[in-house]
Amino acid sequence: MRDDRPVNLRDILRVAPGGRVDLGAIDPAGTPGLPKKAGKEPKVWTRRELESIGTDLASHQERLYAGAKAGHSRRRLLLVLQAMDCGGKDGTTKKVAGTMNPQGLHIVSFGKPSPEELAHDFLWRVRAALPIAGYVGVFNRSHYEDVLVARVHELVAPAVWRERYEKINQFERDLTRNGTTIVKVMLHISFEEQRARIEQRLDDPTKHWKYNPADVDERGYWTEYQEAYQDALTECSTDYAPWYVVPANRKWYRDWAVATLLREAFADLRLTYPEGDFDVAAERRRLAASTSPAKHRVTRR
Repeated sequence: MRDDRPVNLRDILRVAPGGRVDLGAIDPAGTPGLPKKAGKEPKVWTRRELESIGTDLASHQERLYAGAKAGHSRRRLLLVLQAMDCGGKDGTTKKVAGTMNPQGLHIVSFGKPSPEELAHDFLWRVRAALPIAGYVGVFNRSHYEDVLVARVHELVAPAVWRERYEKINQFERDLTRNGTTIVKVMLHISFEEQRARIEQRLDDPTKHWKYNPADVDERGYWTEYQEAYQDALTECSTDYAPWYVVPANRKWYRDWAVATLLREAFADLRLTYPEGDFDVAAERRRLAASTSPAKHRVTRR
């Protein structure tokens, strides 16, 4: 039952370090943590609430950027989105990251590795795509593809992808030690919901560009992907970079939940605007005494 007591959504959706994830026990159509005040029309409430949260995210992002611009901070934030095909990664990026200033965003969509990327360690292309200080980065798919797709399609030997869990943990540990806050979200949809979304793309000619025939083929590996996700979530949810499983059948809940997770992560940083290194009163006097541009006009020869 929902109530109006303040909740930390991270506590509700977090994969506890050391625990075992069972995606089958998590309802993809659920709305965990949604407050009672959402009422009988939670879709309307969450969309209105998203506007308010978006204002907060934009304010946090500006302070993050300002601190780095002034040279006072090396902090950055990275949102990692993983999901099955049609899981809502693009929609989440648009609705949540879209509330922030695009000048302070670094959005990367990881597809099939190029020959150059395959010639390097699997984390090579990820390191090159990390946001710089002051930026909010969004990974649409990520380094976790190398323990998901690579595993399911047997692109590497089991011994290889098993070793990658610890490599990922070390990579993320190093990032957090160097000022990166990581928010990792798995958008959890059902087999039936995925089918409905694929059908929608086929029904709408304006969505045909998003349709990939391979998505239907991948549905045949659903069970294998669920097992791969469960292992990745279990092995790589840590105190410094936990995983959150967001039920994503209901898009309005998905957007609200991810935005709320980001706001809670930002709040922990206690970001402030950097102070100016000048005397405000003195600058006001200089401004008031500034003369007309005409008196400083230089005669050209």
